[in-house]
Amino acid sequence: METTPSLACANKCVFCWRHHTNPVGKSWRWKMDDPLEIVNSAIDLHLKMIRQMKGVPGVKAERLSEGLSPRHCALSLVGEPIMYPEINSLIEELHRRRISTFLVTNAQFPEKIKQLKPVTQLYVSVDAATKDSLKAIDRPLFGDFWERFVDSLKALREKQQRTVYRLTLVKGWNTEDIDAYFNLFSIGKPDFVEIKGVTYCGSSATSKLTMENVPWHADVKAFSEALALKSKGEYEVACEHVHSCCVLLAKTEKFKVNNQWFTWIDYEKFHDLVASGRPFNSKDYMAATPSWAVYGAEEGGFDPGQSRYRKERHHRPKTTD
Repeated sequence: METTPSLACANKCVFCWRHHTNPVGKSWRWKMDDPLEIVNSAIDLHLKMIRQMKGVPGVKAERLSEGLSPRHCALSLVGEPIMYPEINSLIEELHRRRISTFLVTNAQFPEKIKQLKPVTQLYVSVDAATKDSLKAIDRPLFGDFWERFVDSLKALREKQQRTVYRLTLVKGWNTEDIDAYFNLFSIGKPDFVEIKGVTYCGSSATSKLTMENVPWHADVKAFSEALALKSKGEYEVACEHVHSCCVLLAKTEKFKVNNQWFTWIDYEKFHDLVASGRPFNSKDYMAATPSWAVYGAEEGGFDPGQSRYRKERHHRPKTTD
């Protein structure tokens, strides 16, 4: 399930898929819905969307049934989730229902990050590695955006649960600064670095990106390998998902045990740890990475237990006069 408690954001990123139809702001200044209402409504709307897939060619009955019981929630649909004043109550409600939480923040509210209760995985968007390129790509509202960005990375470092730097590569904008990106590693010391190619969402008056700005998976791999090499073994390229044009670096000392990667999540263990009320860290709920998800595997991140459905296309051939 994907949702957000805040449509507003403090950035106007050039690759925003909403084309800036959502509001922007430096602080919360809107009517506030109750966290329970948000969770209930999000689940209801999610189920409504999934039910629409019934009868669609390629949709399996067991998968449809599975989709009607959401077990995971990405708090990243649009906007800045941690702007919502009751974000901790919303997280607690999701965890109470044993729904995992993947929260993405745009690194402009360091104090909010400090106040955040444990989530399954906390991402900070690292859209650029220098002050000038961050200003050009994220187009932030705050004048002290760079200081807020660095302080957000520092706040991430103090978190005990899984933390991620999320890098969106935009060809021609932010793919050259390997050294500068590496210099950010020591500030937040994330568990993982997720590197993905930007998704082209069409041009608009607010974004002039084209398909030329979308890197190939080979480009993402080369960038990831160069970044891992720069870390001198602190991070290694652990996983890839070719279909998503995405590569994962993981902290070697923490997640490589006896030469085997443990980048996956034991969700039941996570929920038990949250319910216990005791302190815990990311190693307490890690799980072994299946062989098909490991970087360089022939499957490229595709689960061999699943089969890809290819839609039959019946386009009429083009004719020439």
